[in-house]
Amino acid sequence: MYKLIAFDAYGTLLDVYSMGQLAEELFPGHGQALNLMWRDRQIEYTRLVTMSDPNPNGSKHYLSFWEITIRSLRYVCKRMSLHLTPEYERRLMDQYAKLKSFDDSLEVLKSVKQKGISTAILSNGSTEMLATVIESNGLKPYLDKVVTVEDVRLFKTAPQAYELLLKAFPVKKEEILFVSSNAWDALAAKWYGFDVFWVNRLNHPFEEIGEKPSYEGSSLNQVLDVIEIN
Repeated sequence: MYKLIAFDAYGTLLDVYSMGQLAEELFPGHGQALNLMWRDRQIEYTRLVTMSDPNPNGSKHYLSFWEITIRSLRYVCKRMSLHLTPEYERRLMDQYAKLKSFDDSLEVLKSVKQKGISTAILSNGSTEMLATVIESNGLKPYLDKVVTVEDVRLFKTAPQAYELLLKAFPVKKEEILFVSSNAWDALAAKWYGFDVFWVNRLNHPFEEIGEKPSYEGSSLNQVLDVIEIN
């Protein structure tokens, strides 16, 4: 039986693409493209920071996820020739700080806790930005710990990021189920040695390298089915 269910935050519990509505309001006709490119650039920057200096003591290029998110937004707006005023930047980042959770996030966390299983978030996000968004969505009472890569200054998919869960909880690898909607995150966690549930909300194909996830479903609710059979 799993003793810990660890969730990725951005894209898994929190809907990063909910930013599209505000982006469209500010940049008519470009909101969806901006939103997609913003997310891609954000993840690309985390990889650049980590891969360019994978020092076990932390990358010398490390920036907080909040800062990387801002700089990704600025880059994409320049790339798309969109005029990002200070007011627009503030509004978009204020909205990002209060991302909405998916409809199933709160109920799944509640149900896991009711079964006596520990819960955690393992995220690239900074402590402050995670605290804000977790509080605004009412998730805090159902999380035992929020684990952030700030402690190692290396972003996922660095093995040190996943190792943080073993340092934060008295559990073994095989007693952890890691849940992510990001295929690259699910793959890296599987490589690290966790059982993995991939939340495939958009019916995408999985990556063409590495191992397939232990479980796959179209919603977080299906995580509860996995718990029942384990």
